[in-house]
Amino acid sequence: QVQLVESGGGLVQAGDSLRLSCAASGRTFSSYAMAWFRQAPAKEREFVAAISWSDNTYYADSVKGRFTISRDNAKNTVYLQMNSLKPEDTAVYYCAADSRPYRLYAPGSIHEYDSWGQGTQVTVSS
Repeated sequence: QVQLVESGGGLVQAGDSLRLSCAASGRTFSSYAMAWFRQAPAKEREFVAAISWSDNTYYADSVKGRFTISRDNAKNTVYLQMNSLKPEDTAVYYCAADSRPYRLYAPGSIHEYDSWGQGTQVTVSS
């Protein structure tokens, strides 16, 4: 497993932007897909975005065109740039690391990820 630490959450207004960061340590970061999930109160954790080890990116329909996932292998860090934020984006955002290296795609299921960060709160006011 890998240790993950998220940062960058906060309270913003609708239409604002935030950038989340997730610093990884403990195994070869560049070999694994990384993802962001989020969980709103009383809701299940849901997929937001993922990036494969080869930099292919995947997004939930609800964030496509507004969020961008990227990674910096030299810094062992994955980012989530969130633009045009909406109140419905309010949630705790979690970073996750794939359980298998060199997968051909970045999975969207929580069951494929074996390492999770502690989460960072994002609150968007209307």
